[in-house]
Amino acid sequence: MDGLLSIFAIAAILLIVGLVLGLVDRKNFSLLWLLIAAALVLLNDALLTGVYGALPDFLPPSAWNWQGKLLALAASLAVASLPLFGWTRSGLTLRQYPGSLLGAGIAFGLYCAFFLAIALAFPNAPVTAETLGFQLTMPGIEEEIFYRGILLLALNEAFRGRIRLLGVDWGWAAVLTSMLFGFAHALSYSAEAGFAFDPMIMALTAIPSFLAVWLRERTGSLLLPVLAHNFGNSIPILV
Repeated sequence: MDGLLSIFAIAAILLIVGLVLGLVDRKNFSLLWLLIAAALVLLNDALLTGVYGALPDFLPPSAWNWQGKLLALAASLAVASLPLFGWTRSGLTLRQYPGSLLGAGIAFGLYCAFFLAIALAFPNAPVTAETLGFQLTMPGIEEEIFYRGILLLALNEAFRGRIRLLGVDWGWAAVLTSMLFGFAHALSYSAEAGFAFDPMIMALTAIPSFLAVWLRERTGSLLLPVLAHNFGNSIPILV
């Protein structure tokens, strides 16, 4: 129940903020796509949590949520396969936009430097091989395909207004997906304490999200966002 209330709160924030933005610029707004985006948020969280504990564990006990990540990843790939989305439009392509790699390389370096600074400021305890294997694979693959893939596409369709900045066309989707990614890590609910929000975690997750969005929009692919995400997650382990 705690998890349900937490994700419903996040979906509600998306809908409320989205409706306000839509009212401001009605001609570039699609309510249907906003509702699709909210449904994707709920579906992703349900699968990450094993439908909030209702699904049995199919994998051996582990310190990490391999099963939830794999289920959520499978759902995101299935959504990307729908004609309404499409793999290329969702960023599931190895092809990079011509002339994008120099700037993308700089952004990739900034992304990794951000996590290196965090690793130096907050040293981690010794980790296991499984932890390293998980961080080098699942977070970047599952989260980037969802947040910078299908969710970004849905919200780009919901809010079609754009401004050109730093070589890409920015829309409200960049802000909203980064906000949602931050809330997914920073906002929680428990029956004992109620809602809790950690602004530090919000900043540490939402800020690099904008770099990941820039990489996705500049290159047209999720390849570099996935690599940056997984490498960034692994830096505290490797340093």
